[in-house]
Amino acid sequence: MDEREQTNELEELELEVNGTQADQDEHLVEDTPELRRRVDDLLRNNLGFRRAAEKVREFPQSPGVYLMKDTSGVVIYIGKAKNLRSRASSYFHAAAAEEIRTAEWIHEIADIDFMLCASEVDALLTENRLVKDIQPRHNKDLKDDKTFPYLMITTHEDFPRVEVTRTPKDRGAKLYGPFTSAGQLRGALQVMQRVFKFRTCSLDIEEGDPRWEWFRPCLLASIHQCTAPCNRRISKADYKRDIRRLQTFLEGGSEKLLNQMRSEMQEASKGLEFEKAARLRDEIRLLENLGDRGDIDVHAQPEVFYVDPKKGMRALQRVLRMDREPRVIEGVDIAHLGGDDTVASLVQFLDGLPFKPGYRRYKIKDVKGIDDFRSIHEVISRRFRRMSDEQDTFPDLLMIDGGKGQLNAALAAFRDQDIEPPTMISLAKREEEIYRPGESEPIRLGRESFALRLLQYVRDEAHRFAQHYHHILRQKSTFEQTFRPGPKAP
Repeated sequence: MDEREQTNELEELELEVNGTQADQDEHLVEDTPELRRRVDDLLRNNLGFRRAAEKVREFPQSPGVYLMKDTSGVVIYIGKAKNLRSRASSYFHAAAAEEIRTAEWIHEIADIDFMLCASEVDALLTENRLVKDIQPRHNKDLKDDKTFPYLMITTHEDFPRVEVTRTPKDRGAKLYGPFTSAGQLRGALQVMQRVFKFRTCSLDIEEGDPRWEWFRPCLLASIHQCTAPCNRRISKADYKRDIRRLQTFLEGGSEKLLNQMRSEMQEASKGLEFEKAARLRDEIRLLENLGDRGDIDVHAQPEVFYVDPKKGMRALQRVLRMDREPRVIEGVDIAHLGGDDTVASLVQFLDGLPFKPGYRRYKIKDVKGIDDFRSIHEVISRRFRRMSDEQDTFPDLLMIDGGKGQLNAALAAFRDQDIEPPTMISLAKREEEIYRPGESEPIRLGRESFALRLLQYVRDEAHRFAQHYHHILRQKSTFEQTFRPGPKAP
């Protein structure tokens, strides 16, 4: 374990001992007449604060993320909650006016929104992602580079390895997670290893290699927690059968094993084997906690999938025949649900890495229903009309998420605005084809191409950023429709 992972483990241990910040915030300090007076003053004299306080009374009592905003609509704080109404309302109680983490800024609250989440785990991961993306000025803890761990099963080896990692491979491996607790994940891995007997070592083992015939296995083989492919004690086919059983377990087939372990625990308890029963109880809990993980497609952490920015920029210059390396790359994506609440995102990369101050979000105003082409036309027109009027420097490369139609819609926006476009391409997701203006045939790059991987990074960031904004608007729309006051009775 490297120094960074050791630091993360210590942080998680401290949270387990002291409780989560959300738990600690529920009752911060004793309510006193003086504190009540300060909050009453805010409620009387600060219209935005009062409206926000009234708004949270109608929040759902469900897991989710809440977003505090100032008078300009800028998000100043993001938090997670098991119960949105209870947690968000605590900021409008007397204790928040005194507690050191909130006293200096609660008077800035002028509005509050929320995003519903499927579970507490989903809320934790969503909060972490939003804080890293938006960088609210009053969030201190989640702006660092701490990441969540994954369970990784290698797929390119004769005898696949299973390991816990914070730096997963983006190819040649099957990933599960991200998980919210590395400690619980490692404990569950030990339990699974006793059942499925997979290897966790870093040896490069190939079937039929005579070097392994006399190799001495490690202790795990002696205690029957590994089938020792390093000593040719198991065939490649039989070992991969065990790995498939492990994958079935991780992908929803866990109940049979858990029921068996529960029966063993009950039998041990009846037989007065309390130590065995307690061990089985703890193991069952560890395995049950494997469900406390995010969906990698929803909660992917872009910062853990490394893309070499310099090599990507040099490759793009060569592939697109540009005069210089594209130091500034912008990506645009559209998000909607059945044509409702259509939004656009624009992400900016500087020297091959995300530049968060350059991110922009747009609510599509002039398009009704599903029409990605017109939505792209609108956002490109708005973005580059303003940049042209203010004489801002255009990006070196503009990438549109989509195929030839989306690219033509963006070109039409520049033509209609009478603006000379920068170098522009579109990236079609299904076949990862790159379209260029005036060229009928797309560019097809190998999956290992540095240029393609950098474009995929930009595209995925734009997509994720658009989806987050779309979810916020959907929740806001649902909230307003649900709690909008009806006509008064005569």
